[in-house]
Amino acid sequence: MQLDPQALAKLLVGKRVAMVSGTNGKTTTTHFLAAAVRASLGRDTYRLVHNADGANLHHGIASALSERPRADIAILETDERVVADMVRLGRPEVLVLLNFSRDQLDRHHEIKGLGRSWRNALDAVGLDGPVVVANADEPLIVWAAQTARKVIWVDTATTWIQDASLCPNCGANLVRDQPDPEAGTGGDWHCTGCELAQPKADYAVVDGSIVDPEGHRWDPQLNVPGSFNVSNAACALAAAQLMGIDADTALVGMRTVTSPAGRFATARYGETTARLLLAKNPAGWAEALPLAQTDTVILAIDSAAADGRDVSWLWDVDFEQLAGRTVVATGPRAQDLAVRLTYAGVEHRCVPDLTAALAGHLAPVDVIATYTPFQKLRKMGGV
Repeated sequence: MQLDPQALAKLLVGKRVAMVSGTNGKTTTTHFLAAAVRASLGRDTYRLVHNADGANLHHGIASALSERPRADIAILETDERVVADMVRLGRPEVLVLLNFSRDQLDRHHEIKGLGRSWRNALDAVGLDGPVVVANADEPLIVWAAQTARKVIWVDTATTWIQDASLCPNCGANLVRDQPDPEAGTGGDWHCTGCELAQPKADYAVVDGSIVDPEGHRWDPQLNVPGSFNVSNAACALAAAQLMGIDADTALVGMRTVTSPAGRFATARYGETTARLLLAKNPAGWAEALPLAQTDTVILAIDSAAADGRDVSWLWDVDFEQLAGRTVVATGPRAQDLAVRLTYAGVEHRCVPDLTAALAGHLAPVDVIATYTPFQKLRKMGGV
């Protein structure tokens, strides 16, 4: 791109493009969708290009595309900030919009600004724009997707609602209905000041299964943990079917995903065996903490540019659930985490050096890390 500023646009020409974006889950969802496409291609996998390592800004996407320039199908993880550019440059066939939550506030600022950029980009391309697969549980996603030419709605059974208190359309309070299990209704949201409300879903996550528009119930049988990954798989399945891939084939492909870009991988660090979990913001930590099942849990925190320099989000995470476990706080911002753990009533050791924190654990440990220490752990563990 230094040699040719138009390189990214040129590399996108002649490709069927599907993009995935959102605050959390975009790497795994992109891996699911790429695996579904790969399963459908059989021996012709050379036709697929995918930025599998998660390099999702302009340069990272161009780099991935340039490695396989003759591929005619591109499955691209896309950072929230570059969605508008990629919609304009790549004219994606499918765009998956997962969620919005506070993340890297020094870089992204207010998430409504990102939502507005998506909304405006979809409005600008009009009938030439993508079919959008959108999370119906997320008010800001619903508002951003309203200008798309066509939307496939997915009820992901989202439990994180702390970033959706006010209507992005009019600013009034949002209200969530209490679910009625007997009637099979409820849990939907609506605005108290305008007509913005949760749309009727085409796909839905129900008790760990994915229900498609025909009412068929699919057991995903994924090889990555967490209910949030069933939600990610539901969005990937909707996108795969839009690309002409049948559900059976798509799910066979998705089941081959085990540690997308190092997430959920198990690695050895000397005598210590550790499973790696990535969590970058309060919504991500809310999903990752229940997955940590080992007696000792290591929490690694940094505030480099890729993590977001503002760590005030630590106070929005329910670390109290770790009470009674052996907890090790590590990373350059370990002391900030130690203060938060102290207020949470969680006994812990503060060991800022990552290598020292991982040393000497005889039983397996779970490690939850923000982006920068997570990448260091991948390199150290060879995953």
